[in-house]
Amino acid sequence: MDEKNKIGLVGATFMVAGNMMGSGVFMLPANLAAIGSIAIWGWIITTVGAVALALVFSKLTQIYPAAGGPYAYAKKAFGPYMGYQTNLVYWLANVVGNVALAVAGLGYLTTFFPVLKDPLVMALAQIAVIWFFTYANILGPNVVAKIQSMTTSFALVPIVGVALLGWFWFSPETYMQGWNVTGKSDITAIGMTLNFTLWAFVGVESASVSTAVVKNPTKNVPIATVAGVIIASVCYILSSSAIMGIIDNKELISSAAPFSQAVSIALGKTAGDVVALCAAIGCLGSLGGWTLLVGQTAQAAANDGLFGKMFACETKKGVPATGLAIVAFIMTLQVLATMSPTASEQFGKVASIAVIMTLLPYIYSAVAIKIIGREKLSAKQGIFYTFIGLIAAFYSMAAMIGSDPNQTRWALMFVIFTIILYELSENRQLEMADKNEKITCVVPPFVRRLTLLITVLALVLTFWISFKDEHNLKQHIKGHFPVVEHTTTEQ
Repeated sequence: MDEKNKIGLVGATFMVAGNMMGSGVFMLPANLAAIGSIAIWGWIITTVGAVALALVFSKLTQIYPAAGGPYAYAKKAFGPYMGYQTNLVYWLANVVGNVALAVAGLGYLTTFFPVLKDPLVMALAQIAVIWFFTYANILGPNVVAKIQSMTTSFALVPIVGVALLGWFWFSPETYMQGWNVTGKSDITAIGMTLNFTLWAFVGVESASVSTAVVKNPTKNVPIATVAGVIIASVCYILSSSAIMGIIDNKELISSAAPFSQAVSIALGKTAGDVVALCAAIGCLGSLGGWTLLVGQTAQAAANDGLFGKMFACETKKGVPATGLAIVAFIMTLQVLATMSPTASEQFGKVASIAVIMTLLPYIYSAVAIKIIGREKLSAKQGIFYTFIGLIAAFYSMAAMIGSDPNQTRWALMFVIFTIILYELSENRQLEMADKNEKITCVVPPFVRRLTLLITVLALVLTFWISFKDEHNLKQHIKGHFPVVEHTTTEQ
């Protein structure tokens, strides 16, 4: 790229901040309310950890510019198996995280469709949305990518708006009444917040992609990365804390749309509905793009022999349709496994699992910088980035320790299970090398039809269960249209 067309430090900083401030934060105030407003300390600690992680990935991109991100770094530093494990765990974390986007987006639509508060209706609606975007990607992924680029801007409206204006309605009494509601020590409570607060920064490793379009990247990319993370964290802290000072703690815990509810209290129902719509558009639009990403990631891994051959199957348009359908199926199982009484509770489960799975690649990358940079960093740089890497690694370990023990145990069991999967993968790679084989797999026509069928079936079940009771239907209509009472002449 021509140097004149590259962006400067300020532009790079806001690009990093904008890329991070997506839809991941929309349900967090409700999850953090179950711990208390003491979460502000968790936000501060996570900001330090996120900055350290951002610096690690920024420098790794410069000293080892290989495709694959955490997978490439783990493979280079620790060998093929650790690379394979990292790739599989990181991919699955993104698949699970996509479910959280569906939960958050539909959670904000409960403002317009209260029937979504029913756990079964919510689950079916999530399945319908997941398969709809899968079908849309199979038809034309370019369209989905364009939709995501437009919808991301909607996500910024509630976050920035509440961060700047929410403090006019902030109540210190409301905020302090819910300081620590866990019944445990403050240290324990703060540790419990780290898993949730990190969710808002997941994807910090992608901040370094700006290297190729930034002037003087060696100097400006680390500065822009740190500044971008700090700007995003300030918005997160201000918006989350403002909401905790506007909505009573007990009410906030069960909220399906905390940003919308806070704005409704401050500016009225119309403003709250606008915020709810922006949040829903931002979350669901992101789901379309991330669905495409995990499908393409699995396809690349299959072409290298890391994943099964079916993930590499393409349509005539070059879309990995079979892989996308498998991803949608895994996400469907995740929806059914995490059904909860409230959207915020389900979001908390899904986001926590995704963060736990992401933490391992983060830890590996934080340690890998010392090994990969041994011959490429000066003595001063070596000391500095070793220190930064240790901060990132210890923060990630602390976040894992503070996570749900049952979820952590099952996640680590899956990591152990990857040894068996690696044996199959290694044999597959050897066979491909011996035969000089290139995967040329065509997607069967029924895959696209099956995807559409599941989408329609999930939608039909959603509406049927929603309106099977006449009383529910009347309540739904009454909530959206004025009811005119008829009076007689005598009255």
